[in-house]
Amino acid sequence: MLIEDPPDWLDGQARARVDGARHSLGTRIDTLGGWLSLLGRVGGPADPDFVDWLAVDRYDGREFDCGLHRHWLDPAKPIADVVYRPAQGVLVTSATLRNGGHGSGGWTDADIRTGARHMDGGVQHFAVPSPFDYARQSEVLIVTDIARGDLPALAGAYSRLIEASGGGALGLFSAIRRLRIVHSRIADRLARAGLPLFAQHVDPLDTGTLVDIFRADPHASLLGTDALRDGVDVPGDSLRLVVMEGVPWPRPTILHAARRAAQGGSAYDDMVIRARIGQAFGRLIRRADDFGQFVMLSPSFPSRLLSAFPEGTPIRRLPLDEAVNHVAAANVERRKTAFPAFSPS
Repeated sequence: MLIEDPPDWLDGQARARVDGARHSLGTRIDTLGGWLSLLGRVGGPADPDFVDWLAVDRYDGREFDCGLHRHWLDPAKPIADVVYRPAQGVLVTSATLRNGGHGSGGWTDADIRTGARHMDGGVQHFAVPSPFDYARQSEVLIVTDIARGDLPALAGAYSRLIEASGGGALGLFSAIRRLRIVHSRIADRLARAGLPLFAQHVDPLDTGTLVDIFRADPHASLLGTDALRDGVDVPGDSLRLVVMEGVPWPRPTILHAARRAAQGGSAYDDMVIRARIGQAFGRLIRRADDFGQFVMLSPSFPSRLLSAFPEGTPIRRLPLDEAVNHVAAANVERRKTAFPAFSPS
């Protein structure tokens, strides 16, 4: 009543404070409602829309937290219910929406990822050609002789590739521990070569600041995890090489196992992996005058995942020595011309 029929003394500032308090109380009431619903299901029938589990968090071998967790089995379902249905129209667009897939299979993945499959009808699909010439601007190199788990070899590969490129490299990892080990092994060597190396979870700077430093120096390189894979926009010469430590397989968590069982088993895994690889590759070409190489350090990269890359992208499987030569040759060409072309041979 205070808001609907305000007294004379309720000025704009006071009204804003009352509104803020009201929304804050509403948020806390909603949180309590969620907790009560979650606790009410302990020992009772499972909700088919959710995954519930108990977890203990450990750090350095010590238990420091425990919790009762709940996540949507399909997080796109509430988006469809809350956002899509009340709207007169919704446009969902992304360069990697179809995971590089072509035909109906690609749209099936897109419908799953966006929540469009939860709509009763009226979903329309359209695709437009990319403005980029991936056959000319990019190259994918799959390195076949770096064994999984061989950290000295992994660090050596990163160092050699970054040196061959003269910096301008984004190194992507799926585990913080491996990132830190690789950084500790190669940072001094690269610094002596005049190639600064920065890293998430190592340098005491936030991600945005690290990206700004990386963007400002074409000789710098940056190591990171998921946040850099999915959200970095560095057009131009500062980013000309992306190196992934290996295929980003999903972690075998309780939540992933439940979603995998509900959404197609191995097909769901492939959809997730293709999306991650597509996002990583997407860091490389941000405008029409960009060029660069994408290196995957994986001796057993499945052919079925190659659709993660845009159609027409040159893809080569080769040992590390040849990959380093390819990167070095591209770096030499970069210095000669403003827009090098990758040879189709």
